[in-house]
Amino acid sequence: MSEATLVEQLGIGRTPIREALQKLEREGLIRIMPRKGIEVTDLNPAKQLLMLELRRDLEKLLARSGALRATEEERSAFIVIADAMAETTAAGNDIAFMRQDYALNQLMAQAAHNEYASRAIGLIHGLARRFWFVHFETTANMPLCSNLHANLAREVAQGDPETAATAVDALMDYLEEFTRATLRAPDRPT
Repeated sequence: MSEATLVEQLGIGRTPIREALQKLEREGLIRIMPRKGIEVTDLNPAKQLLMLELRRDLEKLLARSGALRATEEERSAFIVIADAMAETTAAGNDIAFMRQDYALNQLMAQAAHNEYASRAIGLIHGLARRFWFVHFETTANMPLCSNLHANLAREVAQGDPETAATAVDALMDYLEEFTRATLRAPDRPT
């Protein structure tokens, strides 16, 4: 795939295509190879584990900040998301869970009221979401994952920064185990 091919197929100008590709490259989702084309980056469990090291600290910052700074409206939204996660998992609706996960990620970034942490975690969430989407059907324990997310949402809503950070640790421990399990999964996609 090349920039010129995308321009032709999508029927839009070269500048918006180039800007979009540069953004995807900055986010680590593609690699642009001059005069060769565009390549989607590999899903590498070892790199995912390195990313989770950083994600753990950023998520704890967001959780602590959210517990302290969230508005009453944001606290109510955390409870709504936690309840919705439980419902979607009970119904076996993994796609609806992923939508709630996305909503939780957005709310965590918003409720922290720290634009720099919010921007930093945004890059990580894109990479993490792609890894999750490829591997969740073969590797994830959806009820456990949902419970950990819902617990995090409830702890932030309660307003205790340390219990919120502890909930992040529990979720990140699970995500690290999930990532390691992808290495053991048969027919592991790359």
